[in-house]
Amino acid sequence: MEKTRIPVKLHRRVCLIQTGDAVLAEELLRARNWPRILPPLTDRVLFVRPNRVQAVIQELQKNGHTPQVIQ
Repeated sequence: MEKTRIPVKLHRRVCLIQTGDAVLAEELLRARNWPRILPPLTDRVLFVRPNRVQAVIQELQKNGHTPQVIQ
């Protein structure tokens, strides 16, 4: 049996937001007052610019969310 090679990229120091559902992720993407969020990885996983992490955490808390930060 021949093995198939799958290209993989590993990125260090990447900040992601993983939401419980796609609706919340879509709301975060559409919010105008949010720190810049990059295009989504999936329908529930969003990229955040590394220098905007604290601003995103503060904005989530301000809107009643309780983000779990994993380092």
